[in-house]
Amino acid sequence: MEGLAWEAILAAGTFFFLGAISPGPSVMVVIRNTIIGGRSQGVACAIGHGIGFGIYAGSAVFGLIVLLENAPDAFLILQLIGVGLLVWYGYLMWNDDVDLGESKEIDKTQVRRQGFIEGFSIAFFNPKIALFLVAILAQVLEPGMGMGTKLVIGLLGMSIDMGWYLIVALVLTGTGAVDWLRLRGRLIYRITAIALWIFAASVLYSMI
Repeated sequence: MEGLAWEAILAAGTFFFLGAISPGPSVMVVIRNTIIGGRSQGVACAIGHGIGFGIYAGSAVFGLIVLLENAPDAFLILQLIGVGLLVWYGYLMWNDDVDLGESKEIDKTQVRRQGFIEGFSIAFFNPKIALFLVAILAQVLEPGMGMGTKLVIGLLGMSIDMGWYLIVALVLTGTGAVDWLRLRGRLIYRITAIALWIFAASVLYSMI
């Protein structure tokens, strides 16, 4: 049985985690659903978000690996585009204004929606998630990567995303931790931006 590519799994998992904990609309949707419908609705929202993210992650892993094995020149171009996306995504995160404490009017029709559907939608219909996954996975996938590694990376993306938002729904909501995240949203964004830039630079260096 072919061994797992732990270096690729660790790299992907690191950026899955950084992406998950970055404050933004997803965490606010989970918190809002928890406040509105209790922790059960917050948990449903977290599960929905994780599944939506997992579909993206699985599609990116298996689609990119096929391209890598059958069209290496095209994959090289995609990898360069991915480096550009990493730099651009880092730039956006560095300059993004994070204000999670701002009170916003909530549409009453959305309040009645099941938490699962809202969580799934905020993940599945967010183009930034697709761009983020393509940019990251284009750098960590390798030719001949085994089915086990691909499955682990896809499931890891879903598990980290879902696990983080379950923590938000079950533990953070109603505590000072949420306020801590709000106050340090810009710092977390900028740490993630720096990590993305370093990763992009290391990829370019390895291609020289």
